[in-house]
Amino acid sequence: MKLKYTALYILFIVAVNYGFAISPLVKLPDGTMWPPISLVVGFVFVARDFAQREIGHRVLLAMLIGATVSYFMASPMIAVASAAAFLISELVDWAIYSFTRRPLSQRILYSSALGAPVDSLVFLSGIGLLSTAGVIAMTASKMVGALIVWWLVRRREPAAG
Repeated sequence: MKLKYTALYILFIVAVNYGFAISPLVKLPDGTMWPPISLVVGFVFVARDFAQREIGHRVLLAMLIGATVSYFMASPMIAVASAAAFLISELVDWAIYSFTRRPLSQRILYSSALGAPVDSLVFLSGIGLLSTAGVIAMTASKMVGALIVWWLVRRREPAAG
């Protein structure tokens, strides 16, 4: 069984957490500190959707593997905040993806649209940077990746008729 998307999903989790540990924060005009690495977090949600297509509900185990590896590669505070954020937001993402009977592109979009703000809220709270502007900026930046993949997948889907 090929697990290329599952491996990519685990790699993304670890890479993003490592990126949060080493990337400097950018100060937004209102004083909110924003992590630019959040621009690529949207791809983690989409990678999870594709990993779930490969391994079904065992994708939750893949998430735990990524979180565990992250603990040793990022600071403990980031790893714990990330694990909590992934656990909660990925469960939201998983539920939307699993239980809707929409085309793949819509499931990717809806699951990311609900999972990204939850992830932002929990993560920023966990690292002590919670603010409304921060959650909005982080959620918007995460949705960039999800929207790119949504658009690419939607173009390949047969027209609903």
